[in-house]
Amino acid sequence: MIIKEKRYAFIGCDNSYKESNIVLFGAPFDSTSSFRPGSRFAPSSIRTDSIGMELYSPYLDKSLSEINVFDGGDLVLPFGDAKKSLDRIEKYTTQVVKDNKIPVMLGGEHLVTLGAVKGVLKKYPDLHVIHFDAHTDLRDEFFDEKLSHATVIRRVHDLIGDNKIFQFGIRSGEKEEFEWAKTHSCLTKFNFDGLESAIEKVKAKPVYFTIDLDVLDPSYFWGTGTPEPGGVTFLQLLEAMGKVAKGCKIVGCDINELSPPYDTSGASTAVACKLLRELLLQL
Repeated sequence: MIIKEKRYAFIGCDNSYKESNIVLFGAPFDSTSSFRPGSRFAPSSIRTDSIGMELYSPYLDKSLSEINVFDGGDLVLPFGDAKKSLDRIEKYTTQVVKDNKIPVMLGGEHLVTLGAVKGVLKKYPDLHVIHFDAHTDLRDEFFDEKLSHATVIRRVHDLIGDNKIFQFGIRSGEKEEFEWAKTHSCLTKFNFDGLESAIEKVKAKPVYFTIDLDVLDPSYFWGTGTPEPGGVTFLQLLEAMGKVAKGCKIVGCDINELSPPYDTSGASTAVACKLLRELLLQL
């Protein structure tokens, strides 16, 4: 598969594919969104609005100009076909990892994570997952569908097995999902308590890091498909991201579930832009 050079890039991420060790790309898919679709517009909105953001992070005292990131643009995904879309994400991610680079994907709804995990898993069979989210995403089926944003972490579990998924910030889901998690994943309700312990357990393992932005409280981030009150603050999320990036061997990651149509002020997109900048610098 040929990775095409793109010039419409997130600010500071216009390096060539060859010289970069991080590859950013978009997965504009939201066809299984069960409440409010619109996350397909997130990758392009993040790129457009990034022009209003500084390259320099005062949190990290580091600039995007100091690192090499290639923005490959958005994948062309067949609208309404989850399986084909996941296959294309998997194919792209497989190539990035094969070339010894770290894939950073912009969703899209959370289901896109499954395609990226499949690609990364080919090179790293002992993959572990750290998952920030408001929702369990552990249903086996949702409206009789196995492939859904509400089943994505259950499908990831199908691939990697028990006690390799560490979930934080969870505050919504069916009771059966929380019960299932007690024996199959490591789930922390409401916040990031125990994150350091989880990092200690996986520090020698390859880690895929998936961030559903609705882990944030809606007062900080209301432009999302399924907002859930009771979430973490921006600074709490930023600190937790830093701990994962510093303490883990991250081999792939994503940020998903920004839905720009539900925040026409652009504030939620600004939050996503800044978090992406910090993630890239932390990697």
